[in-house]
Amino acid sequence: MNLRHLRCFIAVAEELHFGRAARRLHIEQSPLSRTIRQMEAHLGVSLLDRSPRSVSLTLAGQAFLEDARRVLLAFEQAQSRARAAANQRNTLRIALSGDMGQARLSTLLALCREEAPQVGIRISEAPLAQLVTGLRNDLYDAGLALAGEVEAGVVAMPVWRDQLVVALSARHPLLAFKEVPLEEVASYPLVLCDPEVCEVCGRQRERLFRTVSVQPTVAEYVSTHSLMLALVAAGYGVGFSSTAHLAGCHQTNVVVRPLVDKAASLTTFLLRPEGEITEPLRQFIDRVERVGRVQNDNQRPA
Repeated sequence: MNLRHLRCFIAVAEELHFGRAARRLHIEQSPLSRTIRQMEAHLGVSLLDRSPRSVSLTLAGQAFLEDARRVLLAFEQAQSRARAAANQRNTLRIALSGDMGQARLSTLLALCREEAPQVGIRISEAPLAQLVTGLRNDLYDAGLALAGEVEAGVVAMPVWRDQLVVALSARHPLLAFKEVPLEEVASYPLVLCDPEVCEVCGRQRERLFRTVSVQPTVAEYVSTHSLMLALVAAGYGVGFSSTAHLAGCHQTNVVVRPLVDKAASLTTFLLRPEGEITEPLRQFIDRVERVGRVQNDNQRPA
């Protein structure tokens, strides 16, 4: 007896008519009748009461129908789990928390498609807390975030480090500096990312300003990098950015200056669950690190 026999019996038991069951199974009625007879002979019980005008289930047939449905359902679920596991192995679920920089992210994804076209990359955006929870609950394979302060069970490794720079309007007084002191920046109105949108950036900014004695004045909080540049160009205030975020941006009337403090930077971390690393994830991490090395080489002065 095999799954085909179970499907045949279930069709007859549900239709209570050999003709309709045969049409449902796309087979002839005679082979279907023979299959049910073979099952009854194998089991040693009658599953159906047959008469010239009707078909009904015996008590044995009713009991067998319940178990046959369970067996078939278990087999279908096993098939689904196997396919899902195979698909998951060939797909990396990557979550992003914060702005990674459009040009660099595009470079990374293009490299993945070029070197491992058989491995799909599914990108999601999530707040840091949701990203960490997703890693622990097997919703994500890895994440990129501007924070390395994570809970137990998650590994955080620094992969990208971006020098902080200031964005100034084309006629701003701070353009007198080739490298701008943070104390001078803090003395002007600032256009900053909204701490409710990017909590990590807010914490890093607070640590940065604790190194100077001037209390900064915030002109506007913004939710996107592009809006920050637009307000800076319009003269609302001074903005903070990084080389990675500015790559590919062409905002007129905005001039970029480095900070005197070279330690002022944003660090991007790759987060992953503790434990064994699959080969596709290991290769993905290698590509992330290579993209970071290329970017660092490009940023070094000639």
